Formats: sequence, structure tokens, C-alpha cells
Amino acid sequence: MATPSIAANAYANLARVLENTGAGKGSEPNGQSFASLLKDAVGSVVESGRKSDAQTVAMANGKANVMDVVTAVADTDVAVSTLVSVRDRVIAAYEDIMKMPI
Repeated sequence: MATPSIAANAYANLARVLENTGAGKGSEPNGQSFASLLKDAVGSVVESGRKSDAQTVAMANGKANVMDVVTAVADTDVAVSTLVSVRDRVIAAYEDIMKMPI
């Protein structure tokens, strides 16, 4: 179950990504490419998964709190869910483009 703090972190990360890309401000010649943006997003999801795994191993060794593990797993769940949602939107946009007449 997502907590308000997890949701707030997800919204803050989204705002940071949108701020860095200049979304809605027109195209900038020195802006970040879509491919690098996507690579960074996937990298952050992978990093979140690694942190979750590290917390789980630490708990198994008796060095971490259960709450820390639950928080790390929830953060990873939100990150993966967001990535899947973005993937679905990209696929839908691609399908819409393919349906356009030439």
C-alpha cells in the first residue's frame, strides 16, 4: 500500500524530471534527448530495486528494520508502476501514430 510520503516522493521525482527536460517549454537545442531521459528513468528504477534488495539482505542478516525494508519495497513498487504506465502510454502513442493516414 502506498503511503502519502511515497506518493509525494513520486510526484517530486516527476516534477524534477519534467523540470530537467523543459516539458511544455518548447524544444531546446541543448536539451536532453528522449533516449537519455528514458535511460535515466530505467536506471533510477534499477537503482531503486538494488536498494530494496540491499535492505532485504540487511534485514535477513538482522541489520535493518522491517519498516526500512517495507519502505524500500514500496518505493520500488511505485517506481516500477510509474515505468509501466509510461511504457503503456508510449505504446499507445506509437499505435496512434501508426494509425494515421499518410
